Amino acid sequence: MKTIAAAKFKEHCLSLLDDLTPDGLTVTKHGKPVAVIYPIHKRPAELIGCMKGRMKIEGDIFSTGMKWDAES
Repeated sequence: MKTIAAAKFKEHCLSLLDDLTPDGLTVTKHGKPVAVIYPIHKRPAELIGCMKGRMKIEGDIFSTGMKWDAES
């Protein structure tokens, strides 16, 4: 994973993001890591419905399971 100082990242941000490798990029301030940047491999539209058929809902998802009286 490549490491870069925050000031240098700020200066070259767009070109660094264009050349981002799957290993990612660690941004540091005063030698300490403050952020890690990884490329996104899937576009958000591809994520919609990706879990269909993999989950099962049991019970009432709109209930806390506790009985209570709102007027008391």
